[in-house]
Amino acid sequence: MSKTVAVVDYGMGNLRSVSQAVKHVAAGTGFDVIVTSNPDEVYAAERVVLPGQGAMPDCMRELRDSGVQEAVLHAAANKPLMGVCVGMQMLLSHSEEGDTGGLGLIPGDVVRFRLEGQVQPDGSRYKVPQMGWNRVRQARPHPVWAGVPDDAFFYFVHSFHAKPADAAHSVGETDYGVRFTCAVARDNIFATQFHPEKSAEHGLALYRNFLHWTP
Repeated sequence: MSKTVAVVDYGMGNLRSVSQAVKHVAAGTGFDVIVTSNPDEVYAAERVVLPGQGAMPDCMRELRDSGVQEAVLHAAANKPLMGVCVGMQMLLSHSEEGDTGGLGLIPGDVVRFRLEGQVQPDGSRYKVPQMGWNRVRQARPHPVWAGVPDDAFFYFVHSFHAKPADAAHSVGETDYGVRFTCAVARDNIFATQFHPEKSAEHGLALYRNFLHWTP
């Protein structure tokens, strides 16, 4: 009997690229990957992926209005859950973007880059949003990092970043004018600010590891 991975569709995620990446690594594993806005399917899934892109206030509103928020909270308490990009930011307590409350699953805040006047090593000014490839330091060991080299490159597009209240929840860091948390984890939750689905083989490795992770 196949096991289901639900990619949550609440109208704000990069659904096609995320689902295609997860389907790619799930091939031959017995996992069935579905994109769904049906709360019952999210409740029934063995694993859940929460993508997100755009503005945090819009994402939180759409998640609530879509009717799947409670199913996502249930997943966060009971099964492996992976957040991606704004899907990671939503897991925290609060975001400066629109003074928006998050799901409160990872205590902490999401703050805007404050890089005005700072210049990069090549003399150019830092741009916000950060767009492009950046090295990720694995701040703490985690099964989802398995086989991924420390300081591997991942692809980012964002103007806000996470500041977990407890450093133990920060499992990945990168530098863009300031060192900041770009991957968080707690219990059965793992989430990244960067886009694994746009990060070539190392990104696929994270999705592959997530499928086989037993928290």
